Amino acid sequence: MKVIVFGATGGTGHAAVQELLDGGHEVTAFSRHADQLGLRSERLRLAPGDARDAGAVERAISGQDAVVVSLGVNDNPLKVRFLHRSNTPTTICSEGTRNIIQAMGKLGVRRLVVVSAFGVGETREKLPWFFKLGYRLIKEQISDKERQEQLVRNSGLDWVIVQPVGLTNGRPLHEVLASTQGEVHHHTIPRSSVGRFLASVVSDDQFLGRTVALSS
Repeated sequence: MKVIVFGATGGTGHAAVQELLDGGHEVTAFSRHADQLGLRSERLRLAPGDARDAGAVERAISGQDAVVVSLGVNDNPLKVRFLHRSNTPTTICSEGTRNIIQAMGKLGVRRLVVVSAFGVGETREKLPWFFKLGYRLIKEQISDKERQEQLVRNSGLDWVIVQPVGLTNGRPLHEVLASTQGEVHHHTIPRSSVGRFLASVVSDDQFLGRTVALSS
């Protein structure tokens, strides 16, 4: 398959690109910093661009079979919350996803896999109290994730929303819990495991139209 990953240079996006390449897919890595991806393959194409640029998004999606969205703000949450400083707009998830959905509808691309976060939307009431405290620091980003998820649910596309718990670095696990009921085992999961799951659902119909809580 030909798969494009938006937010490809973030930790989870990078992991998704790697896993998709390992799975034999042709991958387009879309990011403002695509040249910093640090991966090489004959099946990898770098697409520098901003997801808020509707024209750039449409050009990048043309010819793709599936879309993975891993947009987000990587800046220190304290800096974003109290100093209002961020290299990435706190509306990037909803703005970018809106452009992506519009382009997919226009171009006839159906499969959309979106990375959100556990505790957003359907799993809001399942979030542990200590995560709720942390989410107060990033309330703008969480509100943006809420808007993003609503856009996806209303898109009419073949979508999957993936909600990982707290992200860590490390090697992928042999098994993860993928629950459509919002169940989790542990409250952390390696980004590499999330990337592996994202790569699996681009061609698997099991979770279409569902929100999947992902934990170790």
